[in-house]
Amino acid sequence: MTRRYETVFILTPVLSAEQVKEAVVKFKESLKAAGAKLKHEEDWGLKKLAYPIQKKSTGFYHLFEYEAEGELIAKLEVDMKRDEKVMRFLTVSLDKHAIAFVESRKQRKQA
Repeated sequence: MTRRYETVFILTPVLSAEQVKEAVVKFKESLKAAGAKLKHEEDWGLKKLAYPIQKKSTGFYHLFEYEAEGELIAKLEVDMKRDEKVMRFLTVSLDKHAIAFVESRKQRKQA
């Protein structure tokens, strides 16, 4: 059964803009190859972290919203753990209330 998920990940700030794009494309292609349907993607850019991670105080944030099977999440998270460019990541399953909020957030951004 496919469900809707949202994954936010933070890339290390020592990367160049091209390296950040390569990492994002790598994870996007990984999702598509596993059969996920990418619904939405946001690049939040370089942001200050709430607390230092690996002695770094900033990071490049990126968000994917997609539909996929549950088994795909474990594979994606293993890929992120193995990639030294990724400092942190979080995947959440969206229920009907979260999906409604996400849709309203998209509409506000477009307006």
